[in-house]
Amino acid sequence: MSIVRPVFKLLATAALALTAAGAFAQAGDYPNKAVKIVVPFAAGGPADNYARFIAQRLSTALNQPFVVDDKPGGGSIIGTDMVAKSAPDGYTLLMMSNTHTVNETLIPSKPFKLMDDFVGIAPVNYSDLMLVVHPSVPARSVAELVALAKAKPGSLNYASSGPGTPYHMAGELFKHLAGINVTHVPYKGSSGARTDVVGGQVHMMFDAVTTMSQMAKEGKVRALATSGQARNAIAPDLPTVAEAGVPKYESTIWLGLMAPKGTPPAIVEKLNAEIRKIVAQPDVKATWARQGAVPMSMTVAEYDKYLRADIAKWAPLVKASGIKVD
Repeated sequence: MSIVRPVFKLLATAALALTAAGAFAQAGDYPNKAVKIVVPFAAGGPADNYARFIAQRLSTALNQPFVVDDKPGGGSIIGTDMVAKSAPDGYTLLMMSNTHTVNETLIPSKPFKLMDDFVGIAPVNYSDLMLVVHPSVPARSVAELVALAKAKPGSLNYASSGPGTPYHMAGELFKHLAGINVTHVPYKGSSGARTDVVGGQVHMMFDAVTTMSQMAKEGKVRALATSGQARNAIAPDLPTVAEAGVPKYESTIWLGLMAPKGTPPAIVEKLNAEIRKIVAQPDVKATWARQGAVPMSMTVAEYDKYLRADIAKWAPLVKASGIKVD
């Protein structure tokens, strides 16, 4: 018995050492081939644009191609489920947004659970949204828009890039806090929604300030407010929705990367470290600031906590608003 115990202990120690060595080897050798970043949204939106930005920087930093693959459909479900079912080896990643945290409550029957089937790698950035109306809408302020909506309940509509997206939830939060009835018009992507607001087919929209600010400057839409806690640096003359008459309003779009559950922790940590280096670079901060985007930097553990908190943040609004996905 006295001999068996030391031998067993020695074998257990050796096994742990081999496991640690294997994990180190996986991270040290990673990546040794192309890595795919799946974007479960339509091309041309913030998720697609920033996925390509991060992919290019990761390719340079890690000496392997990081390739963006757009897989839109089903309110982000199709592309996300594809990643959930991919090998957990670090070679298929997901560019996600707060659409995913909303969908945990909005679409409970989806074929995956975010925090069960994925592991968070790192956040990327966040952007304020801009509330815009078509120039034909007779409202030049948030207060006037709310008054118009209350005078004619259900007569106004707003576009979004689909159920559960940040643009949709921004609109629902606005309705909820302002006490108005405005009809939701969902699209399959932000580009279609944006086009129809500019064309006057839809009255209004919350859109990422990174993509809508230029259209507002050109007079294609009328900007009324931004959605953050403070005024946005690229539209400092615009009030926030909260200061313009809807107290406690705050909504942003944020982006981050996840991997299938079971991806080796050493690979997740390596990617986290590289992304945090990228978003800390002065030229990245300057470029994104001009676009209205703010870098986000968290450890893997901090990002996990952030994801869980965001799921909890949106659940009450989804339930209280009675939002349904057909």
